[in-house]
Formats: sequence, C-alpha cells, structure tokens
Amino acid sequence: MRIAVVFDTIHPEWDEADFWREFDAGVEEAEYEVADALRRNGHDVRLVGIRDDIRVLVDRLAAFEPELVFNCCESFRGNAHYEYAVAALLEAHGYRHTGSPATALLVARNKSMSKKILRFHGIRVPEFAVFHAGEQFLRPSAVRHPLIVKPLLEDASVGIAQASVVTDDTSLEERVRFIHEKYNQAAIAEELIEGRELYVGFIGNDELLMLPPIEMHFGRLSKTERRIATWKAKWDMEYRERHKIRTGFARRLAPEILARLRWTCETAYHALWLEDYGRMDVRLTHDGEVYVIEANPNPFISYGHEFANAAEKAGLKYRDFIERIVQLATTRHEHEP
Repeated sequence: MRIAVVFDTIHPEWDEADFWREFDAGVEEAEYEVADALRRNGHDVRLVGIRDDIRVLVDRLAAFEPELVFNCCESFRGNAHYEYAVAALLEAHGYRHTGSPATALLVARNKSMSKKILRFHGIRVPEFAVFHAGEQFLRPSAVRHPLIVKPLLEDASVGIAQASVVTDDTSLEERVRFIHEKYNQAAIAEELIEGRELYVGFIGNDELLMLPPIEMHFGRLSKTERRIATWKAKWDMEYRERHKIRTGFARRLAPEILARLRWTCETAYHALWLEDYGRMDVRLTHDGEVYVIEANPNPFISYGHEFANAAEKAGLKYRDFIERIVQLATTRHEHEP
C-alpha cells in the first residue's frame, strides 16, 4: 500500500530525505520507527512532517495520493490541544487514517467531558469539579479532600506535581489559580483515588485485544510524597532513578480483577469512540474497584516503550504490531458507509 506517515515536527522545512537521514543517524522518534516498520513490511512509505502550515500536509498528500495515512501527530502549531485538528482535516479531505477519529481525540483530552460520558456508561470515575478563570471559587460539597488538581486539557502528566495534591480549600484555590496562570486553561480538581496505577492498552475495534496491563511502581518515594504519576515520575530520568520509580508488567492480578479491568476499560474504549488502538489509565483500589482516571486515544507507540512492549508480550513483534494497526484501519474504513 501507499502509506503516508504524518507527524508533527520542529523542522517543517525538511523534506522526506532529511527525516530519513535523521533516522539513519540513530535519532529515536516514534514516527521514524513506524515508517521503518511499514517499509520493511513492503509498503511504499512517505514521511510528512508538519508544524503550523496545513498547506504542506494538503499538498504533499495530494502529490502522493496515499491509500492510508498513519497518523502520528501529537500536536499542531506546537500545541497538543490541536492534536484532533489534523485528524479532522484528514477526514474532511477523505483520507483514510489510522487511530481514533477527531471526535475521540477532542473528547478524551477534555477530562471533564470524558468523565461525564464514562459515568453515563456506568464506569467509576473520581468525583470532580472544574474551575474556570474569572468565575467565583466554590468547591461542590460532593467533591471532598484530598483532591488532585490538573490542567483540564493536557495529557502526559503535564502540570501534575506533588503540589497538585491539596487537602484544604485554601491550597485548592491556590493550585487552581496556578493552573489558570501557568497553562491558560481551566483546572479540574478530582478526588484522589489511592491504589495501584495501571495502564491498560487495547488493539482493535469491534473485538478488542487487551494487552497485559502495565503498572507504575513508585519505589522509594518518602512517606510525605503521594504515589501519583507526576510529570517527574514519568519523564525525569534522574528523579526516577533516585526514587527507584519504574514501570513494568503488573503482577498479582487475580482473574476476577482482570475480568473487571477488561469490562471497565473495554466499555470506556467504546464509549469514547476510540479506534484501532488506545489506552486507559486506571486506579485499582485495595478492595478491587477500578476507576478510570483518563483515556489516551493516541498513546506513544515507539519501539521499546510501554505500549509496544505490551503488544510484544501479547504476541505481536513490533513490525506485526504496526501491521495490525494498518489492517484494522483498512478494514474499518472498508466498512464505513
């Protein structure tokens, strides 16, 4: 097949040869690894990097006429909030693409909207309240401390730190103001759910392959620090090493817990219109209740990272994993009206 791999880049002036040279130099980027896997699988592949000029995408796709677009975009104009806009443009121009549609990307990013939909479908989510800049500050009585305060529209733990956990209204208001000023968006305050931090991946559409759950282990955090997935706990390698924080396959999950995880996360996957692949971030409490914290319709699928590792443990080597996504997207589009 002719497949265009579309992604956001800091080098919009580069042509395809520049991107392949960077790949050959050993630079690790998910889009390069996806494109290499597709190429090794026999497809005719084009790398299309964009940043803030949508005409580049439109013109290069028109010249190549792909049968499928492998959508690796995580932002547009350098802003992750506009991740959905690239998928929307592909759909508006009639291009078949991998991954979730624009609607799912938009809804899942909004932590309030997605939780309302999940609750409607009988899925446990934390109690929460949204605070917009300029509005009178008032915590609903159903939303009880301790709370964790986050930016409403970010992902990848952006804006989450140990200071995000608050235990009184004064510190809640201070953290909400910090989010307003630092991230220029509404803040969401959620009930802090204590328990195991699990990431449950899926591949599929109507029928889903549940991947082995991944767990974040919080290592040697002090007793005064909360076991939460802060930005540092996820991305600061020195911090992770110092506190012995790691992610690995979850152990000691009884069959009934796995069944509960499957039902909850599958229901959430379909309720939020995810397609081809996606991930649910959940908390498993000490008494076996499953709370969906966030849905990720566009997880990181680079070789050697959590999602790809889980796929491999489920029997899909990286090239097979990428090819499965291609097959799923192609079949899905063939059945669209």
